[in-house]
Amino acid sequence: MSRNAKINALLLLAVAALAVLPLVLGLGDHKEEPFAGADAEAETAITEIEPDYEPWFSPLYEPPSGEVESALFALQAALGAGVLAYYFGLRRGRRQGEERALAASGATAAVSRDTPEGD
Repeated sequence: MSRNAKINALLLLAVAALAVLPLVLGLGDHKEEPFAGADAEAETAITEIEPDYEPWFSPLYEPPSGEVESALFALQAALGAGVLAYYFGLRRGRRQGEERALAASGATAAVSRDTPEGD
């Protein structure tokens, strides 16, 4: 197993552990909604501290349900991952193209040096 394969396997294991450990350890059992988002947690904390708090802004679009909100968030994450994958793939392809061009120009230079002048 190559070094990169070992690193990738360890990273995959770490991601799986981050996803599974909170469920196994029951870290959200004491809450009504155990894995609510940070926005909901912040709203709860603010209303406990200041019950008369009025938000400065209102959302431009309020999804009709939590499922639609989750779907929109997943779509946003997928689009972001796609853009990043395209960028890194493009960079890698350009680098590989430059390496091939350098190797090809080095090979032609070596051939031209090996042939005698005047033939």
